[in-house]
Amino acid sequence: MNYLPKVAAICTILALNGCSWGDSAPSVEKPEKKSWQSSTTISVVNNDSVQFISSLPESTSNRELLVESWDSYRRRFIQRDGRVIDYEASDRSTSEGQAYAMLRAVLIDDAATFALTLNWGENNLRRLEDGKPVDNLWAWKWGRTSDGNWGSIDENFASDADIDAITALILASRRWNRPDYLELAKTKLDDLWKYSTVVGQDKRYLLPGPKAAFVKDSSTFILNPSYFAPYAFRLFAQVDSERDWLSLVDTSYEVLEDSTQISPVNLPSDWIALDAETGKYQPLPTDSPIKSVYSFDAYRVWWRIALDASWFNSSRARSYLEKNMQHPLNLWREQSSIPARINLEGEALVNYEATSQYAMLYAASKLIEPELAQELLEKKLLPSYQQEVWDDNEAYYTQNLAWLGLLSPSAISPELLQSN
Repeated sequence: MNYLPKVAAICTILALNGCSWGDSAPSVEKPEKKSWQSSTTISVVNNDSVQFISSLPESTSNRELLVESWDSYRRRFIQRDGRVIDYEASDRSTSEGQAYAMLRAVLIDDAATFALTLNWGENNLRRLEDGKPVDNLWAWKWGRTSDGNWGSIDENFASDADIDAITALILASRRWNRPDYLELAKTKLDDLWKYSTVVGQDKRYLLPGPKAAFVKDSSTFILNPSYFAPYAFRLFAQVDSERDWLSLVDTSYEVLEDSTQISPVNLPSDWIALDAETGKYQPLPTDSPIKSVYSFDAYRVWWRIALDASWFNSSRARSYLEKNMQHPLNLWREQSSIPARINLEGEALVNYEATSQYAMLYAASKLIEPELAQELLEKKLLPSYQQEVWDDNEAYYTQNLAWLGLLSPSAISPELLQSN
């Protein structure tokens, strides 16, 4: 099965139009319109929201906004059975969506929503062959099938979603004293290692999905830098001593650092090709359905590396951010805007912006240029938050990246990041 065209859909999620509201989709509430400024304080009146207030430290920036927006997201995008709906893509669901919901739920201490979204994923996204599970990873896409029914419409997996889900399970096992969550995480780790990592020249690399789709001619690996999550691999190493997860920390930074050689302005790319025999990186062919550009996937590099710097005090993470964020930050200094898509030479490919990019840059720039981060917050992120959502009430991807970018890494207790 040719997986690459299907993966391309993930990268262009915000460009999809003409979606319909499925019969099983929840209704969207239209609260009184409000805007946010950095000094705004509100009284949260929704009972569900109140229970989360105490979960975030008092010092958490924009604390009430994070609580309110999570509550809004649950009502708008998560069905009562735990299915997360992407309205911008024909009401489909994805492993990414389920994993983001799990991660956000554990970060804000919402055990009920965590359980719902996990259970829906386990019950509906398990990869099957002849009706039987083939592993413990999740099929990446679920929606209306060609016969009009609802179910899995691509049995391949996307490793970033499984990484986020496993990370959430480990944190949830510690936060809520749930050993069953830890056991499930370990089971998934076994399959992630088996099916989504590959060895080249005595180094192990994370693949974006199945080897059959992302390993070409035995030595060329197709990689997605935004899937690399060193902080997650450090957590995995704490709970799984049978596999060398720290080796993925090393190769993640190797790819992130060395692949910027093909960009004169050191930008990470949505997709990249590595010749494992020579160690050389190259952009994908121009006719490839997935592109070597800085765009909606690559934004997540800033956030993932910022988490490694914040959670595990990684000097390599901070060094990477200081070196490679300069081009988008310079664009901001020069013109107070950053294009949503930029080629690796540093030239704008579109004339529009992306709230999701500003959120990911905000998370990272707080560590290296806090004054600039505050500008991004006040001039882009807060003004785009209206009626309890960022941008519009169908922007699933934006809601997740905006929320994760705004949540301070200190909002999670350091004890949850250490093995018992």
